[in-house]
Amino acid sequence: MTRSENTPWYSGPTLMHHLEHVHVASDRDLVDVRFPVQFVVRPKSDEFHDYRGYAGRVAGGVLKPGDEVVVLPSGMTSKIRGIDLFDEEVAEAFPPMSVTVRLEDDVDVSRGDMIARVNNAPKPSRDIDAMVCWMTTEPLKPRQKLQIKHTTRTARAMVKDIQYRLDVNSLHRDRDTKELGLNEIGRIQLRTTVPLLCDPYSKNRTTGSFILIDEATGVTVGAGMINSAS
Repeated sequence: MTRSENTPWYSGPTLMHHLEHVHVASDRDLVDVRFPVQFVVRPKSDEFHDYRGYAGRVAGGVLKPGDEVVVLPSGMTSKIRGIDLFDEEVAEAFPPMSVTVRLEDDVDVSRGDMIARVNNAPKPSRDIDAMVCWMTTEPLKPRQKLQIKHTTRTARAMVKDIQYRLDVNSLHRDRDTKELGLNEIGRIQLRTTVPLLCDPYSKNRTTGSFILIDEATGVTVGAGMINSAS
């Protein structure tokens, strides 16, 4: 981490020093509880005959036993009975921990659902406004149909409109564009077949991002950051 002799005018830290000491924890939302369910754990063994847990990675907030939560999109409410981490029970869970949450009530929960606070839950949304980076040679066009993967939920989506293409060099917004080409970034409007439980990317990087998948090939063709949803 030796300073360059070619930049005597620079008095700040070296690049390596900055990368090793920069604070990154502030990009985690520790207020708004977001727990996308990835897998329902049901061992059905003699030892764990009545065990029912919901496994996933905490995307936001802090989960603790006794907290009142709501399961979306069903809207069923319950309380957290316990939180398991591998073979031990923990007192709390926060991003980016992968845990299994047990609820006091036997409510219907499946992959793609989300556990959140009762009075602080995302609104299920089908109309998405987002910035998208297109990653294939076949251009993105209005009325195009794709698969969208958001947290643990997969749905179909249609491109309602391309608002503009962003020139990454000048930051000029080309509002006359009709499509997005390879490696181009633009603002688009999406309509999904099922509601997504999302937040703006500026608020939560996990629930505010998604990928777009070609239905025919299964190839990831785009990545997006959500501006707003309704």
